[in-house]
Amino acid sequence: MNILVIDARYHTAVADALVDGATAALEKGGARFVRVSVPGVLEIPAAIAIAAQSGKPFDGYVALGCVLADTRVAGTLYEETVRALMQLGTTGLAIGNGIVLAADEGAALDQAQTMDVGGDAARASLSLVTFAQRVGLT
Repeated sequence: MNILVIDARYHTAVADALVDGATAALEKGGARFVRVSVPGVLEIPAAIAIAAQSGKPFDGYVALGCVLADTRVAGTLYEETVRALMQLGTTGLAIGNGIVLAADEGAALDQAQTMDVGGDAARASLSLVTFAQRVGLT
């Protein structure tokens, strides 16, 4: 399996923790992966769409990022990113969603590290890729 890991760098400590979890899960799952970074969470769905249209051989995608709920627009950023990822997923792309919404950076780091959100997103992508293979889509 060839997986594209896309991380939003806006909250770098959280992004690094998410990537650590995702790469560990992908390595354990025997997947090859490429990592690219984008500035913020809103760019993640666009990057996945570009990669999917590029003809590169990605079987699945892992979306990693963080939105802190300390601004008025945080809910919109989170909701629109998740909505776009879900929309891409309904086109048949195997996307693991590792976008964290938290009150502050400490809570976001806790989700990334203790709850292993990045690892869960990677495992979700691998599971969807396996399912697509099982039903003959890849």
